[in-house]
Amino acid sequence: MEFYMPTKVYHEKDAVLNHASEIAAIGKKALIVTGKSSSKKNGSLADVKKALEENGTEYIVFNEIEENPSIATVMKAAEIGRSQGTDFVIGVGGGSPMDASKAIALMIYNRDSSEEVLYQKIDLKALPVVEVPTTCGTGSEVTPYAILTRDDKKTKQSISHKIYPVIACVDAKYLMNAPKSVIVNTAIDALGHFIESYFNKRATDYSCMLCQYGMSVWAENLDVLLGEDITEERCNSLLLASTLAGMAITHTGTSIPHGMSYYLTYNMNIPHGKAVGMFLPGYLKLMSKQFEDEVAMILEGLGFANIEQFAFFIKQCMEVCELSKTDKQNILNEIMENPGKMASIPFEVSESDVREVVEFMGK
Repeated sequence: MEFYMPTKVYHEKDAVLNHASEIAAIGKKALIVTGKSSSKKNGSLADVKKALEENGTEYIVFNEIEENPSIATVMKAAEIGRSQGTDFVIGVGGGSPMDASKAIALMIYNRDSSEEVLYQKIDLKALPVVEVPTTCGTGSEVTPYAILTRDDKKTKQSISHKIYPVIACVDAKYLMNAPKSVIVNTAIDALGHFIESYFNKRATDYSCMLCQYGMSVWAENLDVLLGEDITEERCNSLLLASTLAGMAITHTGTSIPHGMSYYLTYNMNIPHGKAVGMFLPGYLKLMSKQFEDEVAMILEGLGFANIEQFAFFIKQCMEVCELSKTDKQNILNEIMENPGKMASIPFEVSESDVREVVEFMGK
C-alpha cells in the first residue's frame, strides 16, 4: 500500500488568521484566485487579505473564476500572475477557484509554455498553492487534482499534473451563509467521493479507513441536507467529511458517477454535486453484484435500509432532472470511452451493467 498526503491541514476557527505568518512567508507576492462574489460575502477573502497585509506580503486578486473554470480563464489569470511577479497562489472558494488555482500555479511557473502542457504527461513544477475552502464537497484543498472545462472535448477533465497544496485552512464560518443548494450539492459530491473511493480498484486499507470514518461523520448531517437549519457545528462536520473524502480520492481517484456527471454539467449546466448524486444509487446497485455485504454495511452506516431508500433520499435532497433517451445514450457512450474511469471499477463489467447505472434513477 501507499499513502501520501503532503498538504498541511489546519482545521479550526480563524485558521487563516491563526496561521497568517506561515502563509505569508511562502512567498513575496501572492495571486489570490477566487470567484466574483461569494468569498467577499462569507469573509474568506477579507481574512486572506488581512493575513497577507499584516505580514507585509504583497498580493493581487483575480476574481474572475467561473463555475467549472475554463482553460481560457486559467491562462488569463496565469498571464496576470506572470506580469505581476507573483510567486505563490492562494485559492479561495469552492472547487472551481481551488482547482483553477493549481492550474494557474503551474502555468505561472512554466511561463514560456502554452496551454497544451496542461494535458501533456510530462514532469513540470508549479508555484506553491494555499487553499481556503468555502464549500463542503470538492476536497480540492487536499487533492492534487485540477479539473477544468475542455471545450475541445466538450467535457471536464483533470489536468495531467499532480499539484498538492502546501497548506489548507479549513474554517466552518465561511460555510455558514452559503446558499442551501450549495451546501446540499457539494455535500453530495463529498458522498460521491467516499462511495467511489471505497468501491474502487485502487482502494487500500488506508483509503477505506478514511471512507468509513468520513461517511460516519457525513451521516450526522442528513437532517441538514433535508432542510434543517445549518449551525456552525454542522458546517464543521460537513467540512471535515469533505476534507476526509478529498484525502480518500487522492489515493484512488473517482469512478464512473463522476465520469458520467461531466456530460450533465457541460451540456445541461447541472451543478457538479447534483450531477454526481444522480448516479450514486445506480453505482451502489452495480457494486452490490459483487459486494452485497459491503454495500449493505455502507448503506446502514449512512442511515438507509436499502438502495431504494437511498435513492429516495437523493431525490428529496435535490430535484433530479429527467434525462432523455439521447442524453442517456450519450452519457453511456462517453463513459465507455473513458478508460481511466472504467479502470477504476473493481471488477469486470459489461456495457449493459454500466447502462443500468445510467438508467437507475429514472426507474
